[in-house]
Amino acid sequence: SSLLNFSVKRHSPELIPPAAPTPHEFKNLSDIDDQQTLRFLLPAIYFFNGNQMDKDIVAVMRRAISKALVFYYPLAGRTREIAGKKLLVECTGEGVMFVAADADVALEDFGDPLHPPFPGIDKLLFDIDPAGEVTNSALMYFQVTRLRCGGFALSLLFNHTITDGFGASQFARAMFEFARGDEFPSVLPVWKRHLLSARDPPRVTCTHREYDHDEEEGTNTTTIQNHGSLHLLHRAFFFGADEIAALRRRLPPEISRCSVFELVTGCIWRCRTIAISPSPDEEVRIICPVNARNRFNPPIPVGYYGNAIGFSMAVSTARNLFHSPLHYAMKLVKQACDGVTEEYMKSVADLMVLKGRPRVITERTYRVSDIRYSGVEEVDFGWGKPAYGGTAKCGGGLIPGASSYYIASRNDKGEKGFVAPICLPPPAMEVFAREMNDMLN
Repeated sequence: SSLLNFSVKRHSPELIPPAAPTPHEFKNLSDIDDQQTLRFLLPAIYFFNGNQMDKDIVAVMRRAISKALVFYYPLAGRTREIAGKKLLVECTGEGVMFVAADADVALEDFGDPLHPPFPGIDKLLFDIDPAGEVTNSALMYFQVTRLRCGGFALSLLFNHTITDGFGASQFARAMFEFARGDEFPSVLPVWKRHLLSARDPPRVTCTHREYDHDEEEGTNTTTIQNHGSLHLLHRAFFFGADEIAALRRRLPPEISRCSVFELVTGCIWRCRTIAISPSPDEEVRIICPVNARNRFNPPIPVGYYGNAIGFSMAVSTARNLFHSPLHYAMKLVKQACDGVTEEYMKSVADLMVLKGRPRVITERTYRVSDIRYSGVEEVDFGWGKPAYGGTAKCGGGLIPGASSYYIASRNDKGEKGFVAPICLPPPAMEVFAREMNDMLN
């Protein structure tokens, strides 16, 4: 399917404003939202079968987006940058960008089960540079693509400074509920960005190696970022009950408690490090974005759609990952994930203000995000559940191959689990697959 070739005819792009008048005001983003790392457009996509498609889906989705924007009216505005690299939203009511398209391809051509990498994905996304300037422009870009089979794909590129993956899923759910004919979204949006803004006075109370750029200097880097001209292979690895059980058998008996995420991420980090073969003394890192909504006391309110993600980082020498058993990598991942607390998030917000909003470091760093439970996969929107809903690309961020996502899926026997799409140069992929096979057998 990677050789799938199809053409898409896009119609003229248009602005969709909210369906009713909305307040014109300025709203602050939090100091977690406006960090430099999040200043890009993140792609998501939803595929639907055509089994109950008697409606004009373009008109339905245009109207649904417009109605959802009444509740989420800041998303119809524009971000402005003020002193200190601080971002705020001017709620102008201008709207979001929308384009309708037609493709000579059927849903089944993208594979079964559906998961990234999707061949030709850029044709199904609004045509805009995701790394371009994110201020003073639309905050969301939608494309509805009608497929030959009668199904459709709805994609959105969203400005990551305004919302994270959980917030974008919450908006998408509201949009699909309006498409179904509902009068109100099932979850009402909550702004309250002050909850994740810096304290007064700001004080950094935690160690934040993930933002420490001194770590990047003078290093001998053997990462795939340096192989930009190399062809990268995309391959999805499935983890179901059998694979998880095989990995758990590799843990010593005293380590009984660890999450599936920590277990699989430790395994992937180890196998991937062996595959890209850095020099043994080199430091390698993994970042696991953690949803901190429930780590606050009281928790961040249901409906909060700002960024509430902590970029926890684990660090090891390559040698220790090569030669240690699985539980070494797993424990490092667990410690990093457990480190994302309310105090950690407040410390990050303070660091942003004090240090000029530094980026998360990327050198020799691999990023793994868990988006198995986005909140849309089980909802029937009047024409069935989405055949797929989630990230549009397995590389995720702006550096090819440096990140991966866990996506709910099933294997060819129909067993439930998740896939981890991996992106590596061909020789490294061969080593990775062999190492992974050894771990699972």
